[in-house]
Amino acid sequence: MAMSTDADLAFFVVLARHPSLAAAAQELGVSPPAVSRRLAALESRLGVRLLHRTTRRSSLTPEGERYLEEAERILRDIESLERSLSASRHEPQGLLRVNATFGFGRRHLSAVVSAFVRRHPQVEVQLQLTDRPMDLAAQAIDVGIRFGVPPDQRLVARQIVANRRLLVASPAYLARKGAPCHPDELVRHDCIVIRENTGVYNQWTLSDGRRQAVVKVGGALSSNHGEVAVDWALAGHGVVLRSEWDVRSHLRDGTLVQVLPDWADVRADIHAIYLPRHQLSPKVQVFVDFLAGWFASTG
Repeated sequence: MAMSTDADLAFFVVLARHPSLAAAAQELGVSPPAVSRRLAALESRLGVRLLHRTTRRSSLTPEGERYLEEAERILRDIESLERSLSASRHEPQGLLRVNATFGFGRRHLSAVVSAFVRRHPQVEVQLQLTDRPMDLAAQAIDVGIRFGVPPDQRLVARQIVANRRLLVASPAYLARKGAPCHPDELVRHDCIVIRENTGVYNQWTLSDGRRQAVVKVGGALSSNHGEVAVDWALAGHGVVLRSEWDVRSHLRDGTLVQVLPDWADVRADIHAIYLPRHQLSPKVQVFVDFLAGWFASTG
């Protein structure tokens, strides 16, 4: 029995997202030979080769790239049409993939997702926590949570909460080493650095609202996990630059003290980002609205 054209389009979009037929088969829930047979039938029907494939990897041919581009456009149009015709279009449903960093995801997003799925039981959420941002298109992520200005202008970004990164250290460390009076003095301090993305991890950019200072810091300890870095600061190992949401409770109880309180990394607002094609997706829009409302109500 021949597959429908839109099913072939959706099938090929899934193939194009994955580096191999085996990986695509795992998502589709079928065997790799079944995927290979269906691809061969599709190529036979079209009369062109869509994928270069080996035992380990597959890549798009020029014809495959064109087919993928048009397939995504047609599927978006179909999805938009069906949403406009559906009486239940305002009730989100289906799989929603969300990506965030380890610390923020575990401490804050887990509670948000829990409340969201209770309110919208037709949505299944996959929350993927990583130390580095995932490529939304390549990894089929619907919503990413990012700190600072999103680097890719092709993505839609909505600020969900304002945030600053503050310099903090334990009272014991400051009693032992003294408190710096200017960002330039940080080079003489033990600084705990966090390797959370592909940027220069040991270069801190600070501002007091009028001036900016770029300081290259160093120290004996670094980690790709922000909460570990905060634990080290609590133990008196040095100064750390960390988001306000992560250290606010420690500042309140005095276990950490703000260093250079007039200076902060202000480029740390938290955004929800997604691909332009998801602007009409009810599950994405309702989730992003829910995020913004959650953080507005919880501060």
